[in-house]
Amino acid sequence: MVEEPLKPLPPGMVRVRFRAGGICGSDMHYFRHGRTGDFVVETPLVLGHEIAGEIVEISGDASSLAVGDRVAVNPSRWCGKCPRCLEGRPNLCENIYFMGSASKKPHMQGGFATYFDAVPAQCIKVSGNTPIAAAALAEPLAVCLHAVKRASVVEGKRGIIFGAGPIGLLTLLVARQAGMSEIAVVDLMSAPLAFAKRLGADHIIDISAGENDLKALAAERPFDVAFEISGTAAGLTSAISNVRRGGTVVQIGNLPGGAIPVPANMIMAKEIDLMGSFRFGEEFEHAVRLIDDGKIDVLSIVTSQRPLSEALEGFHLALDRSQSVKVVLTAS
Repeated sequence: MVEEPLKPLPPGMVRVRFRAGGICGSDMHYFRHGRTGDFVVETPLVLGHEIAGEIVEISGDASSLAVGDRVAVNPSRWCGKCPRCLEGRPNLCENIYFMGSASKKPHMQGGFATYFDAVPAQCIKVSGNTPIAAAALAEPLAVCLHAVKRASVVEGKRGIIFGAGPIGLLTLLVARQAGMSEIAVVDLMSAPLAFAKRLGADHIIDISAGENDLKALAAERPFDVAFEISGTAAGLTSAISNVRRGGTVVQIGNLPGGAIPVPANMIMAKEIDLMGSFRFGEEFEHAVRLIDDGKIDVLSIVTSQRPLSEALEGFHLALDRSQSVKVVLTAS
């Protein structure tokens, strides 16, 4: 923990008091390795991009906000002017900064701090009835909303999810709400798979003992859509191998940096649509509304909460998949 004096709030910004924040898989990669995928930490970086809090100060015009508002904070700060923003894909903004990420230089600091600053557009108000920990999980829910949207129409289709971590479990909930009729979840560990079963997965497959069960299920009726969330080359290979001819694979997981082997001929021969899914755009506000209206219970994946002052313990707990699914840090 580092103590620093608060600087004056810059014009056009709001200051937010941290109330809750989820520990994400990318946070854990930064914590353990100083990098996630191709994003490498080069200068000190405050983590935290799944965050919510309370407005304590406003500098300049923020007509939609007031001191005391409880807000979910969108960690994305896009320019709104580049070609990608203008075509409605702000998650691909050429000038984007993302809180708690080393994707840009200088790095944009994250929200695991007593106070942090944001622009008003990043702050989406939540009702007083919504637990602040739930508001903090609008960000991972938005990731999953974007991924399911990338898969196009999933209603009535058979899907498979590789990876039963928080994003995998939320993708399960989002895909089900979107009308996916049958969903299998694959992982290497029994504890997260049991969690997936409780959340409504039709099939759970422990792949640690081999792929026989997976192959049998795919042979019975091929999968229309596969979501690769494990962030492993093996997971992507299995997704490509087990989706049907003409099916869709959506890669959400952040694979290790550099080149990896992929069964590319199978993509060609089966005419698979291989879709990337990176962060989210307008889905963030949609995620906040779903949480605020009680339509998706994001707290169903939370297994532990720890105060921000015990962040180190929280990170170690989050890294132990036998004990935790989602760890949320709180103000106290």
